[in-house]
Order: sequence, then C-alpha cells, then structure tokens
Amino acid sequence: MNTRKRAEAIKRELITWRRQFHQHPELGFEEFETRNYVEKQLQSFGLSATRLAKTGLTVFIPGKSNGPTVGLRADMDALPMQEANEQLDYRSKHDGIAHMCGHDAHTAMLLGAAKLLADEPPERGNVKLLFQPAEEGLRGAERMIQDGALDNPKVEAIAGTHVYAKNEIGTASVTKGLSSGAVDVFSVKIIGKGGHAAHPYLATDPITITAEVISSLQQIVSRHVDPLSSAVLSITRIHGGSADNVIPNEVVFGGTVRTLEPSARDLVESEMHRIVKGITEAFDAQYEMDYRRGFPSVYNDPQLIPVLEQSVENVLGSGALHYGKPSMGGEDFSYYTEQIPGTMFRLGVGNKSKNIHASLHSPNFNIDEDALPLGSALLTEWAYRYLAAR
Repeated sequence: MNTRKRAEAIKRELITWRRQFHQHPELGFEEFETRNYVEKQLQSFGLSATRLAKTGLTVFIPGKSNGPTVGLRADMDALPMQEANEQLDYRSKHDGIAHMCGHDAHTAMLLGAAKLLADEPPERGNVKLLFQPAEEGLRGAERMIQDGALDNPKVEAIAGTHVYAKNEIGTASVTKGLSSGAVDVFSVKIIGKGGHAAHPYLATDPITITAEVISSLQQIVSRHVDPLSSAVLSITRIHGGSADNVIPNEVVFGGTVRTLEPSARDLVESEMHRIVKGITEAFDAQYEMDYRRGFPSVYNDPQLIPVLEQSVENVLGSGALHYGKPSMGGEDFSYYTEQIPGTMFRLGVGNKSKNIHASLHSPNFNIDEDALPLGSALLTEWAYRYLAAR
C-alpha cells in the first residue's frame, strides 16, 4: 500500500487528534496538556518520547538497517487571540487562546507520520520527530536545539510543513533558498523636556521630534536598501502625552523590521541608530533604542528540493507542487536551517467550495481536514525518499 493510501486509512484518527488540539489550545511553553496527549498517542503506536525544551518532545524511530537520521518537525503552540468560528462544534474552549495558525494541524499530521513510520520504518536510516513548543515569537526551535533535539544521533537534514488556506487542498508550494523574513522588533523612546502647550519655545517637544524621526526612518528602505533586496520597516505603535495643553517629556514608539538577506538586516539596524541619533541631537533631545533580533530567515536548501518534488508527485500527483516568492512572515524553523540543511513547504488546506480561505492569524482561520492525511503522507514520503537516496 502506498504512503497516501496508508495515510488516508487513518484520516478519522487525524481529525480526532486535530480537533482535540484545536479545542484545547495552549500558549508557548505552556503546552503541557498537548504534550501529554501526544505522548499517549505515541505510546499506543509503540513509540517512546523524550521530553525537552520544557514542553517539547523528540521521538526516535529506527529504520530496518543503519544509516543517517532525518528530522521531521511540527510546532504545537497556539496564539493569544479569540476564535471567531462560532459555527464549529470543536472551536476553542479557552477564551483568548486559539489555533489560528494551524499548529493543531501540524501536530496532528506529525502524529500521523509517527504512526505510518512506526508501522513501516524506513529500509535504511532513522527518523527523529520533533514536537516543538513556542514557535510564536518565543524561539521554541532554538530551545529545542539547545536541549539536543538535533543530536544523539545527529540529524542530517530536516523537513517541516505549514498549512496555508490561500492555497487549495491537493497542492503544495515551496520557495527555494531564503523563504521567510528575519523578524526583528524595536522600541524607541524620544526624550525631550515637557512644558505648557502655549509656550512650546520653552520646551523640547518630543512629539514633533518623533514625527521627524518616523518620517526619516521610512527612507531607510526606499533610499538605503538595495531595491533588489527585501526589507520592511513598520511603525506599529506610538504613545505620548496625556492632556491637550501639555507637551510631554517623552514619546515611545515601536514596530518591526523584516529582511531576507543578512546584509540588509545589518544595514537597517545600523541606519536606524544613525538616523535617530542625528535627529534627536539636532533638536537637543535624547533617545533610547531597544533593538532586538528575533528569528532569522528560513533557508530552503536547494539540494533538498528534488526530494520534495518527488514526494509531492508521488502523494499529490504531477503538477501539484508550485514555486512561490519569499514571505516576510517569520518562522522559527529558521533556527534548524541555520544548523543543518532543511526544507519547509506550504500545504494547501483551503477549499473555496467550503468557504475555507481565511489567512493565517485571522480569527476565522480554518482548514479543510481532508488535507490532514496529505500532510502526514508528504512528511513520511519525504523521510523515506531522503533516506533512500543517501
């Protein structure tokens, strides 16, 4: 029986698992109930798991003969937001927490791959499954690596998937090379001297200075970054003042920077410091900047793409794999691809006929659950084919 047919045979279980996770979402590093449920299912497959990264798990599945080890990863955490899918009888039971990024599906699909691999291990080599916590901004992948998820035995290459409802079910897509944005955040405090709004010449107005700073920062991307590179600088919050007739002492604003190439990342950060410093000094003010680097860019190793192409063709059919542009969305799978060759592909879970097409992080996000066996089959097939080629 081929991999897809084997996965289709456990479709009911996949749906049950996914709905369990969906109804009981947990935030990063708080996925205790999720982890325990995953462990219980793994035990029923005859597999044992190792706990690490507070709420994470690794599972080692030996092949029929010695060989390299390949990794498969799923993230398990939910988002701090309210679900709007009131029509679903399996909607989130936790107010203010919901699986609106599809990690419930990722976890269920990797559980499915675990069952398929336990029932039919690879002929040669091994598979290590990574059930990862805290992808949503908390660097769970980095913590997994620090705790040895890629060691003992050494993982040679890794694959993961992300559901995407903008793509129709039965398709997959991938971006060769750099495929997601590096995610940095910043907060800037402009420090002036408060005073009466009727006498601005006696004060140092941080509001007008902030306006100059924000306007100038927008020119970094348009006038300093190579137009053939990619960068986004977004101011997303600003706070200052408390009364109509008072000039405040300070204004605080912040936002995010997204870049693909490391050189553009370095340039934007250094230019931000230079511009803020120059403007505040020119207006006799001061500033404090907190610039924090987050996820790096995911790098899809081009040498692994042929394995994905073969897997998609075998599971979904000819022409089902599409090649997309990079996204400025962040993904901490990038920590794995910094260490070893890796590939992350998008799995189409949308279905216009079922009105399933909401974007990730939307309160209306949902998936066509018919895609669950496809995800399990693709992850399993990728592991088989990678190991067979080594």
